[in-house]
Amino acid sequence: MARDPRYDILFEPVKIGPVTAPNRFYQTPHAIGLGWQRPQAGAALRGVKAEGGWGVVCTEYCSIHPTSDDSPYGFLTLWDEDDVAALAQTADAIHAHGSLAGIELWHGGSHASNRWSRVPGIAPSVIPAMYHLPTTARGMDLTDIRAFRGWQRDAAIRAKRAGFDIVYVYAGHDYLPFQFLSPRHNRRADQYGGSLENRVRLLREMIEDTKDAVGDSCAVAVRLAVDELHGPAGITSEGEGREIVAMLAELPDLWDVNVAGSLGNDSKSARFSAEGYQEPQVAFVKTLTTKPVVSVGRFTSPDVMVSQIRRGIQDFIGAARPSIADPFLPTKIREGREDEIRECIGCNICRAANNEGVHLRCTQNPTIAEEWRRGWHPEKIATYPKRDKVLVVGAGPAGLEAALSLGRRGLDVTLADRNGKLGGRILNESTLPGLSTWIRVRDWRQHMIAKLNNVAVFPGSEMTADDIAGFGAEHVVLATGAKWRRDCIGVNGMDVLDLARALTPDDVFAGAAISGAVVIYDDEHYFMGGALAEKLARAGHNVTLVTPNASVSSWTAMTDEIGFLHARLHELGLGMQTGRLLLEHGKGRVRLACTASGKESELACDTLIVATGRVPDDRLHHELAAVPRAFTLHRVGDCMQPSSIADAIYSAHRFAREFGEEAVAVPRRERPPVKDFA
Repeated sequence: MARDPRYDILFEPVKIGPVTAPNRFYQTPHAIGLGWQRPQAGAALRGVKAEGGWGVVCTEYCSIHPTSDDSPYGFLTLWDEDDVAALAQTADAIHAHGSLAGIELWHGGSHASNRWSRVPGIAPSVIPAMYHLPTTARGMDLTDIRAFRGWQRDAAIRAKRAGFDIVYVYAGHDYLPFQFLSPRHNRRADQYGGSLENRVRLLREMIEDTKDAVGDSCAVAVRLAVDELHGPAGITSEGEGREIVAMLAELPDLWDVNVAGSLGNDSKSARFSAEGYQEPQVAFVKTLTTKPVVSVGRFTSPDVMVSQIRRGIQDFIGAARPSIADPFLPTKIREGREDEIRECIGCNICRAANNEGVHLRCTQNPTIAEEWRRGWHPEKIATYPKRDKVLVVGAGPAGLEAALSLGRRGLDVTLADRNGKLGGRILNESTLPGLSTWIRVRDWRQHMIAKLNNVAVFPGSEMTADDIAGFGAEHVVLATGAKWRRDCIGVNGMDVLDLARALTPDDVFAGAAISGAVVIYDDEHYFMGGALAEKLARAGHNVTLVTPNASVSSWTAMTDEIGFLHARLHELGLGMQTGRLLLEHGKGRVRLACTASGKESELACDTLIVATGRVPDDRLHHELAAVPRAFTLHRVGDCMQPSSIADAIYSAHRFAREFGEEAVAVPRRERPPVKDFA
């Protein structure tokens, strides 16, 4: 198909100082969790982005010195020549597809844990470490500042030797250069503190030093948080953020701007933000500089992208999460296949991976970070040698992914689901406040399945064990999902309770009557308890959210949502009781116990909803496994292990990839050479 002419502007080259980007698609720096220990895997991931058409592909944060150590998380380093050789693999992988390679030089200041390097942390002033550690960062003197400028310069020179085209000066996300800018962190009384001009001094020197070191052939980019979102106490886009850009307007070759008092503000989930949500804070930047500007906003729509360019908001379409969900997004637009874009749903499972200290994951794209480890490609999958018949039972996330991927491999696939609509759990979960984008998981797979003539779909078709046995397929894949449990077994509470009168989230979605005082007991701790509480409160119910944990929906800290969620629940006036175990549900009340003291209390409760976990809906599997059969039997997704949608899709995708092949028990690992000391 030919490209829609409306999108031609997205494929114009853009000059960035001494280099030129081939188009306006710019993968901004984002963490992938592979770190300096896994350079081949990191290079493969970034190389696929370049292959997919991103004109600029940047690394994640790259430490310039051991005083900036983010262990145990996966970060890059440019401390010595070994790092140059390792990172050259990434630059080469990006260049292989004609894209520019960018590298984000980083010093965390008081944000750096230094748990591996075990050297004192540094900051503009003596301030507590921001890593939730009982320690304090050392205030830098002028000698320290001179040394820091040298570290930046040396790292920039190493980046140039490694082959990078764009070298960053990183003054965002509360890291060291930004700590100098912000009056919230900078308490200095010398030439680097006090007035805004003094607080900007270090950033100006860093830009000048970096340009002097590598500016002859490398573009120098500044990543700046123009608004901390802390109001007048910090930098704002109406105040000092605007003044900083005005002071330095023409000094860098590119401005990469965002909002960030923390990473959570910059990568806000779809639950709490819309596409392009940073525009109000960043739109002013292009009015103050002639240099190209890039920003982010979870852009997935090519029409929104064009609007950003034509209205003068930015010169590039900056993306982190959308480039993870679909590394081939630019190519699909270029080839007139924008209907095939695998849109980011903004669930922030990618951020959860970073916060857990593991490699990148994505709900929409199960191949991310598996490019080197398992040899997976987001757009290519090996053809199966035979046209075997496969029956997939259940069209939730796992069933849809299994049917699509097996269909792409060339098998003859039938997908059956007892419901009249495809989607399984997503049909319910996408109706919760802020989660409407989650339906994209179903929509994309359903749309792509419709393009395959070897996959037949039968909604409204409940399959019994006898039906399956008589179907005549050589292979049966069960993707029958899971059900919310009613016995109250959860993360903290392990005693089975008699809760025959309680409701589960499944009951609520099925339309069960809810009346009087509502108590939601959450011992699962992800989105369900808080989202149900919000939904029911907005419907006018009197809701109290109870949890045995110290905070409600505590696992949403991993997805960077917890602060936004708590603010919303407080705005709605919900009652919240933390550190309380459920003991009993009687008429008109629940009996609770303090998790610390055991002291009991009661709470009025006419309707109890328990969200403590799910159990596999594996009845069909047990029935079929117990009798002789003429087909192979498999399980994928929640009916094998209830988990996140991301895990369900990964399970199904891995099954389809490895179908008919010997399973790889241990994926490839990068190992340092082992010396013989004998």
